[in-house]
Amino acid sequence: MAHTKTKLAEFDPVWARIAREAEAAISDEPLLGGLIHSSVLHHGTFESALAYRISLKLTSNEMPEQILREICDMALNSDESIGLAARADIVAVNDRDPACDRFLLPLLFFKGFQAIQTYRIAHWLWETGRYDLARFFQMRCSEVFGVDIHPGARIGKGIMIDHAHSIVIGETAVVGDNVSMLHSVTLGGTGKEEEDRHPKIGNGVLIGAGAKVLGNIKVGNCSRVAAGSVVLEEVPPCKTVAGVPAKIVGEAGCDQPSVSMDQLLGVRGTDEDD
Repeated sequence: MAHTKTKLAEFDPVWARIAREAEAAISDEPLLGGLIHSSVLHHGTFESALAYRISLKLTSNEMPEQILREICDMALNSDESIGLAARADIVAVNDRDPACDRFLLPLLFFKGFQAIQTYRIAHWLWETGRYDLARFFQMRCSEVFGVDIHPGARIGKGIMIDHAHSIVIGETAVVGDNVSMLHSVTLGGTGKEEEDRHPKIGNGVLIGAGAKVLGNIKVGNCSRVAAGSVVLEEVPPCKTVAGVPAKIVGEAGCDQPSVSMDQLLGVRGTDEDD
């Protein structure tokens, strides 16, 4: 494992690019030199920088930064997949968000990225049986970022949460790889069921702002959920759904809606076409 991590640090294009962008950012804005040095250039690996940044954002009078840092370091060192997923998330944000032109930005400034990494630490704690500490991370994520993800949820890699305000993801929700969602999305239940009660979102799905997907239903791979929709029934793969309640209004329109980020619904047929 140590040999693997050494090679990863040596041949890590995401981390190498972040370090280069950090140097350039200090040159462009010297007043941010202290922040960028402490958050990026002081660290030898991406995992170290990520642990520092998350612990700094979550610190409070209830839990000092040093203890949070030790927890984050423990999670990242114990499970290599957390850091790999975080790298995929940075690439996803850079590819899909027109406001992101550098890998450095999500690590420093984007609360959607920071919230999903906080969830990844909380999920590791949950999976190792440290439930109360996982809930503490969930609470702080909600308080700091406005994103409430239960640590028991299962979320893939290459995730982009744009703006990330008022995101709610329930305990038994599953989110696949390469999913994009905008602010005010809810993946919730429909009542007081205690078993498997939350949505299962496939790979490559795009969920628009304010959409609600409720209950133990599937949203198929590479589908689109239009902004403001309320989805109560299963969505087949590669379809677009819209409305309250949501209905199929057409095809998804492309192979990867979550990557294209095209949220415009196609023009529907005329009455003569119906």
